[in-house]
Amino acid sequence: MGWLVRKKAVGAALFGLLMVAGCSSGGGSGSTPSASAPSGKASGAPSKASPSDDAAATGAAYRKWGLKPFAAPPAPPAEKPVHGKPGEVPVVSDIPTKEKIVFVTFDDGAEKDPKFVEMMRDLKIPFTMFLTDDIIRGDYGYFKPLQELGNSIENHTLSHPNMRTLGEAAQKNEICTQEKKLGKEYGKAPRLFRPPYGNWNENTRAAAKSCDVQAMVLWRESMQITNMQYQRGDKKLHPGDIILAHFRGPKELKGTSMTEMTANMLRHIQEQGFTVARLEDYV
Repeated sequence: MGWLVRKKAVGAALFGLLMVAGCSSGGGSGSTPSASAPSGKASGAPSKASPSDDAAATGAAYRKWGLKPFAAPPAPPAEKPVHGKPGEVPVVSDIPTKEKIVFVTFDDGAEKDPKFVEMMRDLKIPFTMFLTDDIIRGDYGYFKPLQELGNSIENHTLSHPNMRTLGEAAQKNEICTQEKKLGKEYGKAPRLFRPPYGNWNENTRAAAKSCDVQAMVLWRESMQITNMQYQRGDKKLHPGDIILAHFRGPKELKGTSMTEMTANMLRHIQEQGFTVARLEDYV
């Protein structure tokens, strides 16, 4: 039995020496070699950009378009502030809020400038598209990358008529059929509707309700080529204002590109101390 005891003792001693040798690997840090990694980073862990790196990238993206970065918008309210009367579709030109935020919208869909997609991918500014089928049907695909950035596609009728000149049945066809078309093309039926030219009547509201529209969206300012057109006499932005712009190009903008017009609009917003929020978070 003595030889067995001595064998166990020797084995225990050898085991202890191996453990000490193993623990001392890696500079006495107490880590085993398999758990250590160069430069103090876990092996295989992806590197993360620091806040300063993110800020630098954002600044570079904005400078590319001759702009300065916007302040981040405040968190949206837990409950959306737009409500209609029971059984009635609300009509809004601005959102009730005290925050210095505005909402950017683009109508129709005539200009399909690839540079605009690039611009919005760089800037990551939220906006809403109100599209007309007669205008976009030649290239539904153009708007999908803009939608994939998180920007909503909403209803602007089939053929862009003056809704006041149509009866309720014709108005319903313009709205409901476009709801179905946009839902089929973009995977989500619109919730919002904008009447062309901002013209509507109670037949429009009734037709919109029958098509499951949740709100009709008008505007307070419209972007021209270099300046905004204001509805209020003070010619200033107000908290919650909805701004109208269009998918237009050099033919309609006297040689100005859509990206140049958009940059002008964003400068006007910024110069008045506002930032841009997502309309669908409030309506």
